[in-house]
Amino acid sequence: MATRLRTARKLLLGREIEHMIKTAGTSQADAGKIIEVGQSRINGLINGIGTISVGDLEKLAGGLGFGDARYIDTLLELRRDNHRRGYWSTSHRRAYSEELRLLVDLEAHADLLRTAEAEIMPGLIQCESYIRALHKPEIAGAGEAEGITVEDSVQARLARQEILVKRNPPDFRAILSESCLRREYGDRNVMLDQIEHLSELSRRPSILIQVLPFTIPTNGAGMEDRYTLIRVPSPGAAGDLEMAIDELQGDIRYIDEKPAVARRETVWSRLSAAALSAEDSRQFMEHVARSYRRKTATPR
Repeated sequence: MATRLRTARKLLLGREIEHMIKTAGTSQADAGKIIEVGQSRINGLINGIGTISVGDLEKLAGGLGFGDARYIDTLLELRRDNHRRGYWSTSHRRAYSEELRLLVDLEAHADLLRTAEAEIMPGLIQCESYIRALHKPEIAGAGEAEGITVEDSVQARLARQEILVKRNPPDFRAILSESCLRREYGDRNVMLDQIEHLSELSRRPSILIQVLPFTIPTNGAGMEDRYTLIRVPSPGAAGDLEMAIDELQGDIRYIDEKPAVARRETVWSRLSAAALSAEDSRQFMEHVARSYRRKTATPR
């Protein structure tokens, strides 16, 4: 099962293998013959599934006409991966479901993350009290997976967020429907914490948060959808990896087909153009925060 786990590096290596095959003008089946495997094995490698030995990778590259030492070093570096046996079953990482692990790994390698959210704050910008409110049984539904505590899940999400404050962080862009600010999880103090957290994050040069108020029409641009666009830079010749991740009712769908990704890019651009600017969004968030402060201060 571990060998079938897709990672960012495996996907990047798969793109390089596909690039070499296309450049050589051959087929996956003929490429497989170079290292004595079937077409299905080559197709799996292209899609980030499975592993390839150092010797086979060098043999495949050479057989396809790629003998440059620097390029071979790039391929071998992509082949290296720290996701060894037990990596996802220790510490906070065991709280990540199998479906989520690729997303977490892509986030860690990305240089650009863009997300649109209609109801719930995106996970990367949730404050701790908001995360804890989301993991209350009455909100989380079925609760945590067997052996996983609420604390495990909270710490796992906080660990994911570290990419936004690390040295050389990715550019992060979020478009939030006004509903994200007003849909209450926990209590009003939690929502106030969350909005103040957003405002603080939005002042970082690598983070842009835009709000889309109810009063601004989207003309069917797709604000009801929940998705993330991720770009992972490539050190090779195949170009950057660009993917769209759709999330619906806890299910995650990874999309790398160029037309499908391009459609979501177009929708995201339209929403970004319609949403408030960064400064206007901060003012709007402060307006909503004041309403929470007034309600919180009102005697019960």
